[in-house]
Amino acid sequence: MILYNVTVSIDHTAEEAWLEWMKAVHIPDMIATGYFVQARIARILAEEEGGKSYSVQYFAKSMTDFEAYERTEAARLRRDHQDKFGAQTAAFRTLLHIVHDSNE
Repeated sequence: MILYNVTVSIDHTAEEAWLEWMKAVHIPDMIATGYFVQARIARILAEEEGGKSYSVQYFAKSMTDFEAYERTEAARLRRDHQDKFGAQTAAFRTLLHIVHDSNE
């Protein structure tokens, strides 16, 4: 299993709208690509000046699925996020290979 983690810092003035948009639009769009089987959002429990940070986690069955997402869908979905929230967010991405999951 591959965990694609996007850490997003969001300005406090846009946090509520961002969170609702992520749940109602962006995450369903990511799952609809067929490359991810699950997604979750977790708020990072650290104080930040001017906003909050979130870990948005997408789970792909394989590296092949993730690579196909990168080739075919990533640019469009990142552009949608940028168009909607622009300078109100900053993001960085981390790719992890899950080597053990106690739920499996």
